[in-house]
Amino acid sequence: MQSFEIDKSDVLKVKNAILAGDEVLMEVLAEYHASEIAILFERLDKSEQQHIINLLPAETASEIISEMDEESHPEDLLFQLHPDKRTEIVEELDYDDATDIISQLEDHEQKEILEDLEDDHASEIRNLLTYDEKTAGGLMNTELICVNINLTKKDAIDEIIRQSEEMEEFYTIYVVDDEAIFKGIVSLKDIIKAKHNAQITELVKVDAVYVHPDTDQEEVANLISQYNLTSIPVIDDHQKLLGRVTFDDVIDVMEAESTEDILKISGVSEDEELSGNWVEAVKSRLPWLIINLGTAFLASSVVRYFDPTIKLIPSLAAYMTIIAGMGGNAATQALAVTVRRISLYDLTDKQAYRTVLKEFTVGLINGASNGLIVFIFAFFFDGNPMLGLVIFLAMTGNLIIAGITGAGIPLILKRVGIDPAIASSIIITTFTDVFGFLLILGLASKLLL
Repeated sequence: MQSFEIDKSDVLKVKNAILAGDEVLMEVLAEYHASEIAILFERLDKSEQQHIINLLPAETASEIISEMDEESHPEDLLFQLHPDKRTEIVEELDYDDATDIISQLEDHEQKEILEDLEDDHASEIRNLLTYDEKTAGGLMNTELICVNINLTKKDAIDEIIRQSEEMEEFYTIYVVDDEAIFKGIVSLKDIIKAKHNAQITELVKVDAVYVHPDTDQEEVANLISQYNLTSIPVIDDHQKLLGRVTFDDVIDVMEAESTEDILKISGVSEDEELSGNWVEAVKSRLPWLIINLGTAFLASSVVRYFDPTIKLIPSLAAYMTIIAGMGGNAATQALAVTVRRISLYDLTDKQAYRTVLKEFTVGLINGASNGLIVFIFAFFFDGNPMLGLVIFLAMTGNLIIAGITGAGIPLILKRVGIDPAIASSIIITTFTDVFGFLLILGLASKLLL
């Protein structure tokens, strides 16, 4: 089965079905999975989305809304529905999904929705809304299968059956004591395979990995990935079980974090939506471009300083762009690898040193290799071996600087508490441009004049 992608014919089919009537529309919608309808919603008007959601059963409608992309603003669609339909949908949603959607609304809109819910649903969602959305508490679902450590195999199975009636799926069974203190986990497979008179206390794995509600979402994702977990328990400071974070939530986190890092490295604010309009794009990018303009003036001042050298050797102007451009590309490569390493691992001083040393070595080898190519070109095209030597040395030096700064700057920023993905690219571009021009023009002034 292939992943679903938006096709004009699918969008047209749904739009025509809306015009043809509800009976035809239901037949057409039956051809698509809820997640596919959520993707189709990206090309439908709000009125068309509302018509479909109102027509479908609450269970299917809740699946569609939970699968909608954040930039499609499912919270607005939900709030605009009739209160009765809205309540049905929210009560069909998992608590974590409902919280994620409702948290995007204004306070008075949240209050209006929560007041219409049953007390237990409203209480669970209000509790989850207190956590930061980028923490384990903001990701967790309070619906889980939990058994007492003192139960027998038979009693535990009965309890699992009872609790699972209200859940669509579960991966792990959590074990607590009489005070709801977390004691570990046990798999359904181990319970089924155990002897008839077995006790849960004999089957529980007490060394289970867990997180606290204030644990950053990236750390949660790293733990689930590192230990190959399907879910991870969330416990408070008193070791009481609060909920669980499942792997499907972590997939969304990893995608969001990767997107955020890519945008930051590119000098784009994380607040800019990928599907946003040009006004949002300008507001997001213009401040960074203005900062970059300031650093560009610094690089241009180096060129101005060596203006007499350029007038005497005009061919330097062509090679300057090559040196600076290659340095920028090499620095971006080192930066991307280092930022990713920082996001995945908590680097020790020794590991940080090795990272910089590695990029220094890579810069030296790549610089010398590319410098040799340009040396040969300058030797045959310009007939000047000394010019080729200057370019060779400048290329090698600038790619070494690119490697050191590409790895070193984000590590330094991380150490002083600044997000390395935000500021690194501008600082590094300044280094490679300034030193690139300084090396080629400075060496040319000393060796060619």
